[in-house]
Amino acid sequence: MTNFDHGRTAEAAAAEYLERNGYEVVAQNWRTRQCEIDVVATKNGTAYCVEVKYRLNNHQGGGLDYITSKKLKQMQFAAEVWASSSHWRGDICLAAVEVAGQDYEITDFIDNLT
Repeated sequence: MTNFDHGRTAEAAAAEYLERNGYEVVAQNWRTRQCEIDVVATKNGTAYCVEVKYRLNNHQGGGLDYITSKKLKQMQFAAEVWASSSHWRGDICLAAVEVAGQDYEITDFIDNLT
């Protein structure tokens, strides 16, 4: 399986996790030429722009360790572009899901990174 395949499988696992927890997934792998969002989900009038981080193991740290201030700026930009293009008028939160292992287990979920 390629890194691309792992990423897509991890995103699908994250979307399924969100749906099981009462979120409505409105987009997966949303992209423009300038930015991308792994999963967009809504719950209680808030849109969650979710970064999915997959690691086969934690030898080099967990996936959430790789969400830097630079990544947060990129996520904020992408969330603003998504909100504008989809005419979203509600609240927006940046969120992250950590997926790990060969079974694509959800190991962490942060629903508000700011």
